[in-house]
Amino acid sequence: MTTAPAGISGADWLATPTSVRSLILSQQEEIRVLRQENEQMRQQLTALAAELASLRERIGRNSRNSSKPPSSDGQGFKTRIPRKGSGRKRGGQPGHPGAGPELLPVERCEESHDHLPETCRRCGNPLSGVDPAPHRHQVIDIPPIQAEVIEHRLHRLLCPRCSTSTCAELPQGVESSHYGPRLSSLVGLLGSAFPLSIGKTSELLQRLLGVSISGGAIVAIRARLAGCLREPMEEALREARLQPVVYMDETGAPTGNADGGNPDGRRGWLWVLMTPMLTVFSQGLSRSRAAAMELLGPSFGGIVVSDRFSAYDQLPLEQRQLCWAHIVRDLTAIAERSGASAEMGTRLLSLRQQLFEHWHRWKAGEINRKHLRQQCRPIRAEFEQTLRQVVELGHERKEQTPWSQTVRTCQHLLQREQALWTFLDHHDVEPTNNGAERALRPAVIQRKISYGVQSKTGALCRIRLLTVCTSLQQQGRDLWEFLEQAWMAHRHAGEMPSIIPND
Repeated sequence: MTTAPAGISGADWLATPTSVRSLILSQQEEIRVLRQENEQMRQQLTALAAELASLRERIGRNSRNSSKPPSSDGQGFKTRIPRKGSGRKRGGQPGHPGAGPELLPVERCEESHDHLPETCRRCGNPLSGVDPAPHRHQVIDIPPIQAEVIEHRLHRLLCPRCSTSTCAELPQGVESSHYGPRLSSLVGLLGSAFPLSIGKTSELLQRLLGVSISGGAIVAIRARLAGCLREPMEEALREARLQPVVYMDETGAPTGNADGGNPDGRRGWLWVLMTPMLTVFSQGLSRSRAAAMELLGPSFGGIVVSDRFSAYDQLPLEQRQLCWAHIVRDLTAIAERSGASAEMGTRLLSLRQQLFEHWHRWKAGEINRKHLRQQCRPIRAEFEQTLRQVVELGHERKEQTPWSQTVRTCQHLLQREQALWTFLDHHDVEPTNNGAERALRPAVIQRKISYGVQSKTGALCRIRLLTVCTSLQQQGRDLWEFLEQAWMAHRHAGEMPSIIPND
């Protein structure tokens, strides 16, 4: 006997005709199947909605809400929020003194000509005398540039007694390579401070100096120059590791397999370690914690300012400062989502705005350090409370819904909350990592106009030139002169110039 369906008593079910019973059972089975299909469709719709939201967020990523560079934003995208105009025209305003062309010292003038008026411009009366303070007008031009070529003829003579041929040797101090120290330094300069490709470097030297240098010769010159910079590179790394605050970042660096060192075709990575007076670069095939710690050294005890990348998680939180410029991108991505994410993201961005208003006031000298900490204390408490509220509202799951991504970001920030505020307790710590990003920019430009490096030797050449170039630019020193001195010291056993500033 068939069991009575839910809602129908046993007696009523037995009194129901068999045909009606069959109809009821078939309809109930159909309802069960439809409900099951409806649940499946609901789950599919939820998954598709989450996927659509994720794809829309991916399409909408730009330099303001992700780590994408501004160059990838595309034409017409405005990275900065447009500000209200002042109503004034562009350029210098009325009353602005203006700079004008800078006059060079008289000692720099190759020629000097005095021009005296002969007659009065009004009445035509003859004039005489000398103006003690004449108006100076200089015409600055470049004479034809020509490379200096010194030829040394090494004669080979035959001994009349034993028939042995003997060739003369170069005098001491004469460069053994075909290219002298100043030209070799210029080749290195054009590949670092002015990131030209090998082809463009060759073309410029041909047009500027009338010297034809092949691509292979340019590579060889830069490799020899990099060998001269081994000591300054090691000196800069030792000094940077001793600093109380460093700024770190990394970017992709294509690396070939010309020397067999990258048989798997792994993507290379360029690391930067920046201090106020020195910047050190390192390149390898790893973006791991080991690579970051190798650059810092085993005994580093300072504070590292970086993004939220996991390679820096090996450091204790009291030795870290998370970059707020990166955090703003994460918060902007949260605020651009819908629902609760938008509300929480907007609140967090507002707190960040208040934080940096106080920070800029301190930088401008309007408030002291104690006042800065007092003003930021309630901001820090509300920021942490908002992060906790997000985490408590939703559980971190592996699904890729926008809300789950918001929860994961807030969970990650909450776990490293102490490292958000290190700059408030250390006056020499900046809250952003913008300096390290700027230091990487020439390398990124060079990557875009070249095919990267093809060997470990090429990577070594690049990081040494970048290290010396960037560090000397920070110090306001002459890079060309330094490279020339380093070349002479290395090739002729002289005293190597120091990359560390004297004062």
